[in-house]
Amino acid sequence: MFESFLWLPFLVAITALTLTPGVDTLLVMRNAARGGNRDGLLTSLGICMGLFVHASISAAGLSVILLGSAHLFTALKLAGACYLIWLGVQSLRSAFKSGALQVEHPTTQCSVPALTSLREGLLSNVLNPKPIIFYMAFLPQFIDPAHSAVAQSMMMAAVHFTIGMVWQGALVLMVGRARQWLQTPKVSKTMDSITGFLLIGFGVKLAGSQ
Repeated sequence: MFESFLWLPFLVAITALTLTPGVDTLLVMRNAARGGNRDGLLTSLGICMGLFVHASISAAGLSVILLGSAHLFTALKLAGACYLIWLGVQSLRSAFKSGALQVEHPTTQCSVPALTSLREGLLSNVLNPKPIIFYMAFLPQFIDPAHSAVAQSMMMAAVHFTIGMVWQGALVLMVGRARQWLQTPKVSKTMDSITGFLLIGFGVKLAGSQ
């Protein structure tokens, strides 16, 4: 099935997309600073799991329906925008709380529930319509009509998943090394404020995009 697959162009394009800073990068770094490596990696896992949802939608042709229906696309776009804005408000609330985040001892179990981290990452990705648009335009360039579009889309999503986990995992480790500094009162409030405003900005931009 993949004898004539254009691996090099695909890997270059998908790696460039993964390394481009955006909402996913911001959320992983925020959660890694909030709850440590476990929180950051689970958030990354949720984000990367969302790639299979977008690949499935693209392969099934539902993305064409979403783009062809102004009401459905607008509803999805606004849902994603509202979720990003909600995350931003949560960060701002954290910034304005008195005191800094408590720095946990390395042997202390992360206080953030695993489901919370996974859910935040998954919803952040799934409720963003931009990956749907990208997958719809990008994946067909590499799909062989003679074989299953679903199988090929899942394979490409798996490659994207691997690259995303490696990159975001590296970000988590970098944040982990600087976590104690990030959780001092002044730095913690500054980071939460910046993150909050950026997330709200992403949400507003997404809601207003055409």
